Amino acid sequence: MMTSARSLGDYLRDWRQKRRMSQLDLALEAEISQRHLSFIESGRSIPSRDMLLHLAERLGVPLRDRNPMLLAAGFAPLFSERSLDDPALKPARQAVDMVLKGHEPYPALAIDRHWTLIAANDAVAPLFAGVEDRALLEGPINVLRLSLHPNGLAPKIANLPEWRAHLLERLHQQISATGDPILGELLKELSDYPLPREQSEGSGKSDYAGIVVPLELETDAGRLSFLSTTTVFGTPVDVTLSELAIESFFPANEQTAAIVRQKARANA
Repeated sequence: MMTSARSLGDYLRDWRQKRRMSQLDLALEAEISQRHLSFIESGRSIPSRDMLLHLAERLGVPLRDRNPMLLAAGFAPLFSERSLDDPALKPARQAVDMVLKGHEPYPALAIDRHWTLIAANDAVAPLFAGVEDRALLEGPINVLRLSLHPNGLAPKIANLPEWRAHLLERLHQQISATGDPILGELLKELSDYPLPREQSEGSGKSDYAGIVVPLELETDAGRLSFLSTTTVFGTPVDVTLSELAIESFFPANEQTAAIVRQKARANA
């Protein structure tokens, strides 16, 4: 009878090829002999759990994908996956809420590995006010789909071609790093979205000395220009935390800062 179970060697070869590393490259990186690595990949040698995790670390294997490797080698899964609302993750959830709240009056949001909105501060909602298709705002909200959909935020983004290219490149890099098929489907969907005709010639291109790509939104109060940063947990051992990211937006100019602060005071 045929079996579809994958061996540890299969996993190692796949991740090594994704990272474009030869056996010699990985052996040198892991400080073991190429012969030893070859024996592990062929199944002639079973590594210790520590050695397996060491190889996974050198390959940059996401925590989610290390558990199947452990199982294939006969070890129990090591990395748990809990909801962010789980009592065990309460300190982490409090840290996320603190970062989001502390960033006000500027927008900040937390997303999971598929760019699904997990949490946001009060400054985010006003940016969604002009979204034509309200179904895009019904949970679960995919931040990339909301941003680039023709009936989402896309018509309000002054530098849409530039911002779109930036987001698609980030998504492409994430797919290369994780091999996640759901992200691959999302990339295809987003790539098929048409650009508005008036922006199809590369209009709205901004100049920030070639070091950043801003998000430029047209609003009733004027054009808002934001720079974004990404924050992740530094030493996660839980799958959920390892895949959580906080996107924080900072004003790219004094005009944006003044408008946002004025609206925050008015709302207060």
